Amino acid sequence: MARWGRVDYEQLKRLQKRIQKLERAKFEKFCEECAKEIAARFLAKVIKRTPVGVYEGQGKTGGTLRRGWTAKTHAEAESGSGKGGNAVSFAQGLQVTKHGNEYEILVINPVEYASYVEYGHRTRNHKGWVQGKFMMTFSADEVELQAPKNVEKKLAKFLGEVFDAD
Repeated sequence: MARWGRVDYEQLKRLQKRIQKLERAKFEKFCEECAKEIAARFLAKVIKRTPVGVYEGQGKTGGTLRRGWTAKTHAEAESGSGKGGNAVSFAQGLQVTKHGNEYEILVINPVEYASYVEYGHRTRNHKGWVQGKFMMTFSADEVELQAPKNVEKKLAKFLGEVFDAD
């Protein structure tokens, strides 16, 4: 009769207890935290890339579009009464929605001309084109490339805490 080896059932019981620690609620919270961290990284990048208008001699100051990334309304961005560009604290307040196995955070710039700066627009006389800045597109692409590595690190830490030896 062939021997397959010995099994320590106590180790299996300890493993079972550790797996039970990994409750669905804890994992859901972990996923939401990852989504908010990715949103904060995106906001930090897009805020830096967003141009600020220069209005010499016109009595205006720029920055409305940049402040818009952490504002709820155009008026809030214009007045400067928003969170002032603090991407991390703003992202923590964003709502995470789950669609199947995907977690989604909607990041919106409420300044009505944001899309024109992002993608470009015709000049006022309709005879030329102002090239877009693509601050959101470039930032999203960059974060998308970095996200798997960042999530992998967080997941290793999370699982390490769950499966840490007693």
